[in-house]
Amino acid sequence: MVLCPVIGKLLHKRVVLASASPRRQEILSNAGLRFEVVPSKFKEKLDKASFATPYGYAMETAKQKALEVANRMHQTVGGLILEKPVDKQDAYRMLSRLSGREHSVFTGVAIVHCSSKEHQLDTRVSEFYEETKVKFSELSEELLWEYIHSGEPMDKAGGYGIQALGGMLVESVHGDFLNVVGFPLNHFCKQLVKLYYPPRPEDLRRRVKHNSIPAVDTFEDLSDVEGSGSEPAQRDTGSCDEKAQAGEAGQAAAEAECHRTQETLPPFPTRLLELIDGFMLSKALFTACKLKVFDLLKDEAPQKAADIASKVDTSVCGMERLLNICAAMGLLEKTEQGYSNTETANLYLASDGEYSLHGIIMHKNDLTWNLFTYLEFAIREGTHQHHRLLGKKVEDLFQDAYYQSPETRLRFMRAMHSMVKLTACQVATAFDLSRFSSACDVGGCTGALARELAREYPRMQVTVFDLPDIIELAAHFQPARPQAAQIHFAAGDFFRDPLPSAELYVLCRILHDWPDDKVHKLLSRVAESCKPGAGLLLVEMLLDEEKRVAQRALMQSLDMLVQTEGRERSPGEYQCLLELHGFHQVQVVHLGGVLDAILATKVAP
Repeated sequence: MVLCPVIGKLLHKRVVLASASPRRQEILSNAGLRFEVVPSKFKEKLDKASFATPYGYAMETAKQKALEVANRMHQTVGGLILEKPVDKQDAYRMLSRLSGREHSVFTGVAIVHCSSKEHQLDTRVSEFYEETKVKFSELSEELLWEYIHSGEPMDKAGGYGIQALGGMLVESVHGDFLNVVGFPLNHFCKQLVKLYYPPRPEDLRRRVKHNSIPAVDTFEDLSDVEGSGSEPAQRDTGSCDEKAQAGEAGQAAAEAECHRTQETLPPFPTRLLELIDGFMLSKALFTACKLKVFDLLKDEAPQKAADIASKVDTSVCGMERLLNICAAMGLLEKTEQGYSNTETANLYLASDGEYSLHGIIMHKNDLTWNLFTYLEFAIREGTHQHHRLLGKKVEDLFQDAYYQSPETRLRFMRAMHSMVKLTACQVATAFDLSRFSSACDVGGCTGALARELAREYPRMQVTVFDLPDIIELAAHFQPARPQAAQIHFAAGDFFRDPLPSAELYVLCRILHDWPDDKVHKLLSRVAESCKPGAGLLLVEMLLDEEKRVAQRALMQSLDMLVQTEGRERSPGEYQCLLELHGFHQVQVVHLGGVLDAILATKVAP
């Protein structure tokens, strides 16, 4: 990996990306760079007419953004330039202008090297630009507006994202693809090498003829830019010189040694290190949610760490560290005025939001986190015998965890409500269910999916069927909506009591919790309640057929090993299961989020 020596040097420096672009962050992270993100406050309002070329405008903007951050951090410790569209009409204007034409994408990059002399900031600026030519296909009005309504163009220069849906608009690319995504990584790497490892005479003699990044074997000196060579590097250089003096055989040996060093240098394990530390990031998020940090900051002016600590009764130093990592994860914004929520935190992490994930986070923190400490035992046993360590049977453990008191039941219901609410609209519209006039959501808990079904199908009457203790508390989750008259709640045990009559039965996140014998029992009871032509809608996390790609579903299946006696299944496994109980015409829709949907029809025996 050609940047390893440069990365080693930058470990001793504070590296800052003066941009909030998630695409640039991803590109640089994948290259192995470690950096912090401090978005620039420089307003991108330079007079475009004053620049002779588009790349001149891009470079000056980049330089001013970088210098603004450098100064702020020092104080505190074709002729037409298309930027980000301001609205959908502006996006249409941009994209229709690009249709069928070739255009250039310019990225200006400024690298500001900062040092402090007698408390004065000294900066050295290196700047460059990259140009990539992109040609669009001829775009129909229908395709243009379909893309614009997806929302993707609104935060992207030129009004499209080539790495996502916008890629379908592009006919050809000439130049650096990553430059169009958001950052010219190849040119940036070359610039870093030029800045931190200027070529020595011997390097130039060994350099390959074409213009490329110097090979790793030219980077023996891993010292700081201002320092001298390290001892190991001096010894390596000396040994090569001595062997060169010994004749051609010695010279060949020395070159082979250097070449071997280049070939055996492993890539920097960025992804692996992220996985190793992942559990700590999760726990930091869980703790911030439990302390109601995001509730405290919702729709409020920025607050200092000391004020937040006082309100939630924590130490100032501990709270400040927690807030800093939340900001680094992109959950909070940190400014001179203090900390504030991002849009993501307001929408998903504050406990009172319509799409809040607070419930599932607390469930993971209070139950799953503790149970996963027994993962090794569960894997060794292959069953739930590991729960003997807790001195309880599985049934008793989960009775305590979910149903011991109204508070624990509410915690469990909030967790289920969080997940279903997130995908209920997608589930309700995954298939055309208009032929069904009635539905029964078996184990429907809070009725989140039932409400979306009622909203989408005004003719449909929906019954939520669940345990009496759950139905009793379901009122906590019932907003006043016009669809309320379509929804009914019925109490019962779906393994023992008669199921309410319906044309469509829904099992949302039910089957994966149970062992095979219980799954067959429940499907048999549903099949017995169905007339020919009735439907069964399953909502689950689906494994891929080879069980190696669907990471979230695979993790959920491991979770089932620890928590319950169930498992996740692939579409093929569900089809076999459904056909065994008389359900055919199996359709599968991958919803692209957390859950997937399967619709099957009951046929006459």
